[in-house]
Amino acid sequence: MIYLDNAATTKTAPEVVEAMLPYFTEYYGNAGSIYGLGSRSKKVIINAKEVIAETLGTDANEIYITAGGTESDNWALKAVYEAYQDKGRHIITTKIEHHAVLHTCEYLEKRGAQVTYLNVDENGVVDVEQLKKAIRPDTILISVMYANNEIGTLQPIREIGEIAAEHGVLFHTDAVQAYGQIPINVSECHIDLLSASGHKFNGPKGVGFLYINRKVRMHSFVHGGRQERGRRAGTENIPAIAGLAAAVKRAFHIMGEKTKKEIELRDYLITRIEQEISHIRLNGHRTKRLPGNVNFSFEAVESESALIMLDMQGICASGGSACTTGSLDPSHVLLAIGLSPELARASIRLTLSEDNTKEEIDIVVEELAKIVAKLRGMREDR
Repeated sequence: MIYLDNAATTKTAPEVVEAMLPYFTEYYGNAGSIYGLGSRSKKVIINAKEVIAETLGTDANEIYITAGGTESDNWALKAVYEAYQDKGRHIITTKIEHHAVLHTCEYLEKRGAQVTYLNVDENGVVDVEQLKKAIRPDTILISVMYANNEIGTLQPIREIGEIAAEHGVLFHTDAVQAYGQIPINVSECHIDLLSASGHKFNGPKGVGFLYINRKVRMHSFVHGGRQERGRRAGTENIPAIAGLAAAVKRAFHIMGEKTKKEIELRDYLITRIEQEISHIRLNGHRTKRLPGNVNFSFEAVESESALIMLDMQGICASGGSACTTGSLDPSHVLLAIGLSPELARASIRLTLSEDNTKEEIDIVVEELAKIVAKLRGMREDR
């Protein structure tokens, strides 16, 4: 199997699994207990927050453990809206956000929020001048993703953060695709809230975190016990939190070497596809993109068919569009960067890890070229 869908999820690293195992059967105490077994679990939480905080250049008291990126995005937007309605009800985001942000914004609009959805250019980059013009006296939050999950484009986060700070507006970034892949400093980028998810950088599924700057007024998101300083109730998932900490340590230890390798493979993959397959379009910024992200549209090719044929050859990839209600709808991201619905449905995303090799890339390009030629030939024969 050749796995090229690391934007969807990553393999849990062996050292992460090893870090988790003792907390299932040996050190299984509830972190809210006063005896030693529970205290050990409490230390796991404290350690995880310290490890995460160090990578962001912040304090452990500003890290809150969640069930992953979707919960973190929901918490950030809903809690800010609830807490800052005395100032205003206006939120600014983009048309290419993850649905965890877009659907939350739709939910808030039904409850009185006014949301501005910014356009992006053909590479998926936000126009900061348009952002400045969108800010109003009643704007309470700007939410712009650090890196796009489909096309890999990196946003000018520092510049956006500076604009938000100048106008006294809170700034949230969905960094689910970026955290653990590239360095992030919340202070330098004026980030007030940041979402991340463990399974995107070789950690376990079902655990992530939300960074909340201490200046931000936030109400409780999950009501019940006093966990997470009363803001997120529920017994903590200690094995997952131990795994999250191990994954964070691993990700930042290997980041330099990993990034270099993935960029080399990414650019090699892009070059080979462009040289060997005609009538294609690279989606996303050519250089200002995640190290391991490649997204192409192939004219006159349905991505669903191509993905099935790749799978038959043992190659795991994904489309630039998602299946909803049984039909293949064009990706909102690809439509936002100017693709036609037909071309948006002809997109394939190939996302790399440090485990991939040049030999694997050669195989993938060879098989992809055959599949594209076959599908185009079948289309012409109709």
